[in-house]
Amino acid sequence: MTIHSTVFNALPVDPPAVHPAKHPLPARNIEDFAQNVVVFTLGADDLGPLMNRAKIDLPGLASEEAVLRVMAHNPDTVWGIARREKYAGGESGPEGFIGFLMLNEEGLRHLIAGTFDASDPDKDLLCAQHERPAGIYLWAMWARNKLVAGIPLAFEKMWTPLYKDADLYARAVTQDGKRLLETMGFSPGATFENLANSSLHSLCRSDLNAADVPSYDRYNGHSPAKAIAVTVARSIEDLMRVISIRSAVYIGEQECPYLEEFDGNDFSSTHLLGYVGNEPAACLRIRYFADFAKIERLAVRKEFRKKRVSLPLVEAAIDLCQAKGYQRLYGHAQKRLVKFWSQFGFETFPGGQELIFSDFDYVEMQMVTARRPNAISIGIDPYLILRPEGRWHRPGILEQSRSRPVTRPSVERGAA
Repeated sequence: MTIHSTVFNALPVDPPAVHPAKHPLPARNIEDFAQNVVVFTLGADDLGPLMNRAKIDLPGLASEEAVLRVMAHNPDTVWGIARREKYAGGESGPEGFIGFLMLNEEGLRHLIAGTFDASDPDKDLLCAQHERPAGIYLWAMWARNKLVAGIPLAFEKMWTPLYKDADLYARAVTQDGKRLLETMGFSPGATFENLANSSLHSLCRSDLNAADVPSYDRYNGHSPAKAIAVTVARSIEDLMRVISIRSAVYIGEQECPYLEEFDGNDFSSTHLLGYVGNEPAACLRIRYFADFAKIERLAVRKEFRKKRVSLPLVEAAIDLCQAKGYQRLYGHAQKRLVKFWSQFGFETFPGGQELIFSDFDYVEMQMVTARRPNAISIGIDPYLILRPEGRWHRPGILEQSRSRPVTRPSVERGAA
């Protein structure tokens, strides 16, 4: 597997749907990757022979002299990958490699602006080994067959205290490279300050670590074992998690008929997923009406009910509704759970009705709040409204596309 960065003559890549992060960084099961491969700082003597072999696959690779200059400036730049049995047997020569460029702020500006020369990097744009980078660029990677297992090991080096807060950037010029990046958690597009670059991929660790990340976007694919985090369901795979949880709780435990549980509203709703560690443990659905939002279908898997995952999940739902400008939240609470919903500010109200459906008794409840001053509304930055649901705090792919010139291709072709 190879990933090309700007050290190569990049060819444009068509942007198909983003692949889900099936193996997000940092790797959760790193001990599995460590069984058969090793990763080590590459020495200058090993570089030449390795690059000569790599150039067969990567004809645009930077020169050996340029790589040596960068390695002398920061030895953490290039890491060798080898099979463990060969390494243990004294054959320590690398069989693959992965290279990173530790960029200072000016270097990151050049990268996002498209003026960074990765074929011969300017040392004034790079950090030395003891300096904390503003961003880390995946310079190049070459690993064949089973050596691919060394890639997560090498990325582990980028989670050391000096580097763990710097966002990661990469450029893929093949569909395989693009797919690999996205399965590791990279997203299309990159921004820094007022700059945007739609041809890069980024893994925004600074956003994920920031204290102001909203409560409904805190699961990033790799959480500590007992940590609780909530995210908006954005993929078919996420929706399958929702369906699995609700099937276990409502159909399995509460014996709700299938057609009553899956009522035709799931594709017109926002779903939230609550995680305990990396296991989907709970879910909730939100439906929107003219002047109120309805919170419903809260379900927690039996084995996680002592973890109190329902509390941050409901709080995240309230936060999301308020971010969209809703002041009135509404729900049907099982009578036995009125006290639970009351702790969030929901109340029964005059004229509220009692209901019976799916063999349980319910009561109407509502929560009335003041409008948030920063709620999404007409008149704010229109690019913010284009962003993915629940990710209004992060630049989206469409505003990254504004760096491209206006060409109106369908108009130029005379299309209707």
